[in-house]
Amino acid sequence: MYIIAIAWLYVVTLMAATEKTITAGLLTFVFYGLLPCALFLWVLGVKHRRHIKHKKLLLEDDVGNPDSTDANRNE
Repeated sequence: MYIIAIAWLYVVTLMAATEKTITAGLLTFVFYGLLPCALFLWVLGVKHRRHIKHKKLLLEDDVGNPDSTDANRNE
């Protein structure tokens, strides 16, 4: 996932470097590079964030009540 973002930012950096003015280069980099890349990483990271949140909830439940689900666990 990150290799795609890095490659895209590389291509957009080269596009921005060929613009005639610094302002046009910065706008090209921001609107063709940073904003789409941030959206891409956010959308693809939703599944990972959901997994981490679910894992954290499971750990909190397990630590809070260690004997609630399995009575033979501590024997």
